[in-house]
Amino acid sequence: MIIDFNSLNREDRFPEILRPRTAGDTFIALFCLWWALLGLFSLFPQIDLGVATMFFQAQQCLGSTKPDQICGIFPYSGDQHMRLLREIFFQLPYVVAFVLLWMLLRCWQDHGATFNALRARNLKIALGSLLLGPVLIVNLWLKTFSGRPRPRQTDLFGGTLDFVHAGSFAGKCVSNCSFVSGEAAAAGWLFCLILIIPQPFRSAAALPIAAVSLLIPALRVAFGGHYLSDAVLGWLSSLVIFAALLALSQTTHDRRISEN
Repeated sequence: MIIDFNSLNREDRFPEILRPRTAGDTFIALFCLWWALLGLFSLFPQIDLGVATMFFQAQQCLGSTKPDQICGIFPYSGDQHMRLLREIFFQLPYVVAFVLLWMLLRCWQDHGATFNALRARNLKIALGSLLLGPVLIVNLWLKTFSGRPRPRQTDLFGGTLDFVHAGSFAGKCVSNCSFVSGEAAAAGWLFCLILIIPQPFRSAAALPIAAVSLLIPALRVAFGGHYLSDAVLGWLSSLVIFAALLALSQTTHDRRISEN
């Protein structure tokens, strides 16, 4: 997919000094924003603790406990309707990915004048960013090796492990850890799909997709499954990866044009 920022309606444009001119500019801006937010959450861990506290309900400890032990629950995680909603949202990105894969296979069946190169490029970027971001980088690397305990696993919120700030790999979580949120990353990927939906469907679908994309990581925070930093950085990571593949596609496309 090649985004032509100059083709946007005038009322939709950013101020000239702020408007990225290429997908590469967008990637650099998002990449720098990701690291800036990581630094913010790392320097001020009280942001994560404060937000998690909002959803935590302390309770009296039962049985033999340590004098300073904290017991309690994240009430939203026990609500059946909220859990059902979370399960639906958990499956949604991969259902969408299956549909996109089917569309790509259908696209490849066309040849010559009937082959839609732009649609095929869009679909490859979408599927590639899902595989590279939420699947490989987030779930198979960061969540496996980061070691950061989830809020409900830490001793500040009824668990047994020590709290570690965002970006630290010094935690005692063994697998499927908190940094970063895989579901938030998948939700961020859903948000990126708005860019490849053709008009007029994009205008109708943008708001519902954006709402679902933001609600998914919010539920993970409310359930005590992730800190705010895990959700924000996981969500934003997909935008970074999507922009990177978009920039690569744009560079390749421009090079082919210049060679012809």
